[in-house]
Amino acid sequence: MTNRAWHLTSRPNGLPTMDDFELKAVPAPDLQDGWVRVRNAWLSVDPYMRGRMNDVKSYTPPFALGEPMSGGAVGTVVESRSPHFKEGETVFHMLGWREEAVAPAETFNKVPPLPVEAHQWLGNLGLTGGTAYFGLLRVAEAKEGDIVFVSAAAGAVGSAVVQIAKAKGITVIGSAGGADKCAWVKALGADVAIDYKAGPVLKQLMEAAPQGIDVYFDNVGGEHLDAAFATARQNARFAICGMIEDYNTGSNYAYRYIMRVIGARIMMKGFIYLDFLIQMGDFYRDMGGWIAGGQVTSRETIRDGIEAAPQAFLDLFSGANTGKMLVRL
Repeated sequence: MTNRAWHLTSRPNGLPTMDDFELKAVPAPDLQDGWVRVRNAWLSVDPYMRGRMNDVKSYTPPFALGEPMSGGAVGTVVESRSPHFKEGETVFHMLGWREEAVAPAETFNKVPPLPVEAHQWLGNLGLTGGTAYFGLLRVAEAKEGDIVFVSAAAGAVGSAVVQIAKAKGITVIGSAGGADKCAWVKALGADVAIDYKAGPVLKQLMEAAPQGIDVYFDNVGGEHLDAAFATARQNARFAICGMIEDYNTGSNYAYRYIMRVIGARIMMKGFIYLDFLIQMGDFYRDMGGWIAGGQVTSRETIRDGIEAAPQAFLDLFSGANTGKMLVRL
């Protein structure tokens, strides 16, 4: 069976273009002892991948030019020379952007026995949901009685934050772009939805939370983060997950209200999903329960075929997705 993989051919300057990617056939290696061959069924594209396209030191190595790219994926074991995996088992792993993954058995993780669709292991039960869960509850320590503001609330992580917060009895203000997305954020349970395309974020946030906010979950940076600085109550906690507004610009936003970090004693902490791997049992228990009970649902924007992967990724930066962006093979 053919195996094609996307390769990064050049370092993007600003927003990547299709010219920065190439889909090429790659050899299908023979299976070594202890290795597994997986046919991918679902691929994840995520904003953090933009940083890996730059040749800079970060928490994860950059993509190598001319080499297959990687990312989250779910697939089926089609061949195994490991006693730990059998043909037909479903696994999740980080060898995405390709049709087939061949690697040592420890590269793959069996999906736990929960009655959910396979793609959920890239969404609410995967990196997306885990990022929301740990950022909101461990980093920001959100609790009942808090007022939480979350940007990109109609995105994959943001929509999970909204629902986790509501499951915990927390008041939620979500920001999204456009009336349709705001309606969905409200349908997820948000107490207020701000349309950042309809006017200044700060004015709308002050109207939504006249007494201020206790927690800000940041997916965007820029104007949203500045509005959070301006409205933060004493001892507010900010979980800094992403700043997609600046990923392709190469410039830094001029924050007007950042000095409130001092007076309001704001705690800001950046984090990544990998910081909390030791606590995954808690996450699976809680998220699995919320999904089973209907308290957390998902919406996916799905593109079909390996050929669709780069454009699906690029569309993240224009807000073309509602919920999780996935590529179905």
